[in-house]
Amino acid sequence: MKTFKNIILSKNNNGISRIILNDPKTYNSLSLATINSLIAVFKTLEKDKKTKVIIIEGAGKGFSAGHNLNEIQSLKNKTSYQKLFNQCSKLMMNIINHNKPVIAKVHGAAFAAGCQLVASCDLAFSSKEAIFSTPGVNIGLFCSTPMVALSRKVNKKKAMQMLLTGEPIKASYAKEIGLINDCFTKSKLDTEIMKIAKIISSKSSVTLNIGKGAFYKQLEMPLDKAYKYTSKIMTKNMMTADANEGINSFLEKRSPVWKNK
Repeated sequence: MKTFKNIILSKNNNGISRIILNDPKTYNSLSLATINSLIAVFKTLEKDKKTKVIIIEGAGKGFSAGHNLNEIQSLKNKTSYQKLFNQCSKLMMNIINHNKPVIAKVHGAAFAAGCQLVASCDLAFSSKEAIFSTPGVNIGLFCSTPMVALSRKVNKKKAMQMLLTGEPIKASYAKEIGLINDCFTKSKLDTEIMKIAKIISSKSSVTLNIGKGAFYKQLEMPLDKAYKYTSKIMTKNMMTADANEGINSFLEKRSPVWKNK
């Protein structure tokens, strides 16, 4: 299996692949090297026909502290800063545009770009002890790129409160405002995420791909255009072999056998 700097990639027989941020000494910071590794691993999984759903998590004490401030401090020039933030934005867009659903599994802290990573994933679940923050304002660096993902998942005033105060929020509140789907005890977190991942992986991959892509595109459209667009998508979906199989299996009261096309 191909190796990626600061990343562990593992797969299982249920069509579930796990990406583990593996730089615990820096609290799994999103250094340029780690960002590039994540972009590469997501590209690899995009081509992997056996993978139907992806879980991303962190090794060590927490999920991710965001950008590596030591690295940022060493860059010193505008071009280097721009490269780092552009690559991070590219990573987040790759997750949104990825052909497989991506689930964040969060323990410990998810701060700044780490919080952005959570918000960029299609689903997110955490331990009850997890905390989330966009603390850039505390060090004179407003979390401008993290707010793109945050403001698309969380109510505007709730997002602004996080961004303006830099204060961390608890998992229960993150669930309440829609940053994460749910939170569980540490002992149950992995089991509960795997339950959901297995449900998703049991679906047609072509259907998941069509649906995920359409979901994000229609969100940015006016209502009338969204309905016109999704009507075309439903028609496209109906022309797939799996839609035909799914309807036939339902009418015949049997489990579907997906061809994933």
